Amino acid sequence: MGREKKAEKTNVMRILEREGIPHQTHAYDHRDGVIDGQGVAAKLGQDPAQVFKTLVCRGHSGSYLVFCIPVAAELDLKAAARAAGEKSVEMIHVREINQVTGYVRGGCSPVGMKKPYKTVVDESCLLFDTVIFSAGKIGFQVECAPGDLLKLVGGTTAEIAIL
Repeated sequence: MGREKKAEKTNVMRILEREGIPHQTHAYDHRDGVIDGQGVAAKLGQDPAQVFKTLVCRGHSGSYLVFCIPVAAELDLKAAARAAGEKSVEMIHVREINQVTGYVRGGCSPVGMKKPYKTVVDESCLLFDTVIFSAGKIGFQVECAPGDLLKLVGGTTAEIAIL
């Protein structure tokens, strides 16, 4: 009899556990290279409106900002800037993601970044009892109440998504 393989835990999962936040974890097979948000939602059999992607921008002031929107949506840059109190915002280049957040493209979570950044989550999150977002590693997602996510990251909500 062999040992059972221990379930893999990401830093995001550890943070949720440490903070006592009820959550579920979801794993998906990414060997086919499909790691975009809509593909992940389909693999999990989840409503894409309930699955959120994490985007990182740089504000006019030079500050980094985090925005979470449904995977099928686009970020409204003007609305995002208003919500963050910035004159304008622009997406950071994909090569900057790891340096700024500690995560890789396709595995970026609003929880557990290298530094705390101002975070705005699209207000549509409040339509759901739970929201699903990256667990900080490709192949893993976590699900928790939107209020718990907002409290954990010190985030606010605003209408920032274009559906």
